[in-house]
Amino acid sequence: MKQRFCIFATAAALAAIATPAAAQTKLIIGSWAPPTHHVNAKLLPGWAKDVEKATGGRVTFEIKYNLAPPPGMFDAVRDGVADATWVFHGYNPGKFVATQAIEFPGLGAGAAAGSAAYWRVHQKYLAKADEHKGVLVVALSTHGAGIIQSQKPIKSWADLKGLKVRLPGGIASKVGEAFGAVAVTVPAPKVYETLSSKVAEAVFMPIETQKSFRLAEVTKYLVEIPGNLYDGSFAIVVHPGKFKALSAADQKAIMAVSGEKLSASFGRSWAGAETAGREAAKAAGNEISTASPQMMAELKKVTAQIEADWIKRASGKGYDPKAALAELRKTARSLEKK
Repeated sequence: MKQRFCIFATAAALAAIATPAAAQTKLIIGSWAPPTHHVNAKLLPGWAKDVEKATGGRVTFEIKYNLAPPPGMFDAVRDGVADATWVFHGYNPGKFVATQAIEFPGLGAGAAAGSAAYWRVHQKYLAKADEHKGVLVVALSTHGAGIIQSQKPIKSWADLKGLKVRLPGGIASKVGEAFGAVAVTVPAPKVYETLSSKVAEAVFMPIETQKSFRLAEVTKYLVEIPGNLYDGSFAIVVHPGKFKALSAADQKAIMAVSGEKLSASFGRSWAGAETAGREAAKAAGNEISTASPQMMAELKKVTAQIEADWIKRASGKGYDPKAALAELRKTARSLEKK
């Protein structure tokens, strides 16, 4: 009897060792930008930690680089090369129109408020355009206010005429081109090289890039635009098949730490990076100025025409683009005051 008991006890112990308490799923986040960039160093690891905690350790993430160039990251997730990633919509011209609602001059809010508002308006309006077909959107964000960074002083919009400017795509590119800028198009990680080699003489990017992409070394003059020159559009997306393969409980747990919560966190991460970028600009001795009232009046006229054109392009997609844009600004400004 004692021998039988020992056999059963040994078998039970071996079974416990061989069978984990719960199956674990590791998802691969394909990423771009330097590993030191705040999205890679703080935001994505923070989200991964939240997901691991929410799922009781059943779902984990690993960040991998160079799975695809920045413009190819959306397709990399759609095709299963990566399980998740963060994408910049401006890298895929023509593919995203609805998401350009966040890109217009004059949002009038910082990255955290703007990102939370963006998620709300996307869920209510913009998602109906189905522009993210093939992936699951779990967060949306905008970076801090776009500014002009240049190697020569920019005192008026006329100074952009004929100037080679790295433009980010989307609405920001339309603004630059409206003032006569000669567009140079390269992904963010290539901007330092583009400026240092004089292929471009200026760039439209947020001030955080003074540090994150070392632009403080290759620019000397920064012009800030009250209310924002433009806001970039980003999303964190997940392969839908990998998501659906998880248990219903884990799916629910992941979304509980994603959506508007992750979007706002994404925005706060950009806001923190802005502070570091401004400090880098000052340490480098770069000149920071504010656009003149005349520049603001001219920008307002150009923006009105670009908005009208966008509303036409965005119409007929199952939502009201004019209402979406108005609600986005109203919501972002309201959240900014809180």
